Amino acid sequence: MDAPVSPAGNGAAARSAAAPPLAARAVGVRAGARALVQGLDVEFSPGEVVAILGRNGSGKTLTLHTLAGLREPASGAVELDGVALGELKRRAVALRLGLLPQDLEDAFVTTAMETVLIGRHPHLALWQWESAADERLARSALAAVDMGDFATRRTDTLSGGEQRRVAVAALLAQQPAIFLLDEPTNHLDPHHQLVVLGLFRELAHSGRTVITTLHDPTLAARFADRVLLLHGDGRWTLGPVSEALTEASLCDLYLAPMMELDKDGRRVFVSV
Repeated sequence: MDAPVSPAGNGAAARSAAAPPLAARAVGVRAGARALVQGLDVEFSPGEVVAILGRNGSGKTLTLHTLAGLREPASGAVELDGVALGELKRRAVALRLGLLPQDLEDAFVTTAMETVLIGRHPHLALWQWESAADERLARSALAAVDMGDFATRRTDTLSGGEQRRVAVAALLAQQPAIFLLDEPTNHLDPHHQLVVLGLFRELAHSGRTVITTLHDPTLAARFADRVLLLHGDGRWTLGPVSEALTEASLCDLYLAPMMELDKDGRRVFVSV
């Protein structure tokens, strides 16, 4: 994993050495007058996948954007390697933290390869062109999401699912230590949902930190280590998947009856 990026100075370096890669310190998230999340205290560790679940409008995306530094918390602070995000330059943040947005709006038509190479930009100096090594990383990322034969395809000729996989490949090419994923399975068929989540599960096994919003609690049970449940009224619950993800907790979360089934030792959750 890349070395932590922090402001210059021995004091900051020493503070970062013992700090978690990403932490929310009493963070509040609001949408207008609505308090969606209050007092969120959580440290995200290397080697884990944390799934964020909640109803529509419960603040999943806003919380993820707050963790990414795209919006200020209503209260509290987000820290990257022990340093408040606001104290870091965006390039320094991008070298450590990568975000997959829920919806992508491409203003320009490019090829799949050109789109993936955008993920290398935080690693390049001003006016520096991508190297052969950058192109190899981009091709490897495309191959990882079953898009290796689409490198020269124009993005406006790709299906929604193919465009989503190209976006995932761009994030893989960025090679951050922390991945923030907003509904990474959007537009994907069941096979590629498992492929993509499996890729990030393996990245977590290699020491990266993965935080992802999901709609499907079954996928959370399969791929996540911990779950963060957002109720949309300020309340939140955090815990290991085996303890925090239950019929009772999901009924309370979704305000709908849920049933837990066992399939070959794997937990499956369905609405009833």
